[in-house]
Amino acid sequence: MTNDETTRRDAPSRRDYLTYAGALAAGGLLSGCSGGGGTDETTATSTATQSSETSTTAGDSYSVAMSPAGAVEFEAVPQNVLAGSTNYLDITAALGHGDAAKSTSRPSTSTPSLKYYYQALGVSTDWLDDLKRAGSYKKETLYELDSDVHFVDPAYLDTLDGWSQPDIDEVAENVGPFFGNMYSRKHRDPPEAYSDSYQYYTLWEMTEKYAEVFQEQARFDELNALRTDLLDHIESNLPSKAERPTAAMVYPRLKKDSFYVQTFNHKGYFYAHTRPMGAADVFADVQRGEYGGKLVDYEAMLDRDPDVILMNHGISSYYDVPETKHAIRDDSVGSQLSAVQNDRLYASGNPRQGPIMHLFQLEMTAKQLYPDVFGAWPGYDGDTYPEFPESERLFDRQRVADIINGDI
Repeated sequence: MTNDETTRRDAPSRRDYLTYAGALAAGGLLSGCSGGGGTDETTATSTATQSSETSTTAGDSYSVAMSPAGAVEFEAVPQNVLAGSTNYLDITAALGHGDAAKSTSRPSTSTPSLKYYYQALGVSTDWLDDLKRAGSYKKETLYELDSDVHFVDPAYLDTLDGWSQPDIDEVAENVGPFFGNMYSRKHRDPPEAYSDSYQYYTLWEMTEKYAEVFQEQARFDELNALRTDLLDHIESNLPSKAERPTAAMVYPRLKKDSFYVQTFNHKGYFYAHTRPMGAADVFADVQRGEYGGKLVDYEAMLDRDPDVILMNHGISSYYDVPETKHAIRDDSVGSQLSAVQNDRLYASGNPRQGPIMHLFQLEMTAKQLYPDVFGAWPGYDGDTYPEFPESERLFDRQRVADIINGDI
């Protein structure tokens, strides 16, 4: 521990700005919440009653409650946010507070997807270039970043080396509170200490919580109404089940000549852009590991031979899409896949999505799976979101940009 760090820890509490009122320790974090909570992403968010019960306003201060942190009291809207993952960055920017996001875990992997979608709206992404790297959340790093609030799941933090509940409480007291929920991503089991009280949220339920943090409920309502209209349009125009394509969502592992297969219709915001499409997952019966995936080789893929293959994380910096497509097409078995032969091997979205990414990825996936209904997907060149006729756009780009920019 450095002398500077010791001084910082002995300094006056940050509760003059933000009060960490939640009980982070296991037990009674949110009474009545269970690990099986959360609604399906295809239904409109309806947490207004819950929000009114968990958020209170007293003068200029207000509190917001979300599992597993519990209730966190804010004296003012945060101006310096550590947005731990891509979805938190997206939520922050969607609510008009992108400039408040000062740091994230790994900017190099978080920013490409966000720039791709936000630039398609004509919304500034300059703030993304100034993000500081929080890395693996070393305690010293969090003191240096001096964030008003950490959009990081304290339950996850408790699994990392160098962290214990007293450490979490200390940083929450001296720097800023933790307010995140990571295990809603795939509905994985949280650490045992949190298992009795952890609650899962849909992407839009989480976004509503952060709208309360930023006092941007009106922006949230507008975005949520637009999202509801988009989902209604997609779902009301889906072909009958007999006419829907079979599909697989994969992460290519070229060095192992295999695919990391992920489920298509599972719970969690990781699958929020594929689940509403109702396509038949050819690997639905495959036993997955703890992280929701399983490696299969080319022969296993050909045995199931899906009509459509969506390459997960294609719209990000995780791998080179043209190179990956070429490698699959050049493989003696991969070249036999129906999706390859029919040019239905697609770069899919980034599942660590927030609300703006979700809108684009719903549109993208609808076109990739049902081009005869929603218009063809023009493809991904790794540069800009493809152009197609305005009549084939599934949501109003200008309306979204206006909401982000505050014209509501």
